[in-house]
Amino acid sequence: MPIEQLGDYEVEYSGVKLPTDHGDWAANVAIFGPSANPMHRNPVFPSQRVLIDTVFPDEKSAEQEARKAAVAMLEHR
Repeated sequence: MPIEQLGDYEVEYSGVKLPTDHGDWAANVAIFGPSANPMHRNPVFPSQRVLIDTVFPDEKSAEQEARKAAVAMLEHR
C-alpha cells in the first residue's frame, strides 16, 4: 500500500482484489490530515473504495487511479 505526503496530507492508496472470477481490482484511498501529535494520524477521509463504477485489470492500474482520485479530492478541499 503506497503512502505519499501531498502538502499537509498523508495519502494511502491501494488496489484491492475484488471477490470475482474475473481478477478485477478496485481503487481504495485513505487521507490523513495534520496532527499536533506525531504518533497520531488524523483521518480526514477514512479508507474506502473510490471510483465505485470502475474496476481495473490489475493492482498497479487500480493504485494509479486511486492516487489520481486522492489528488483530485485534495485539490477540491
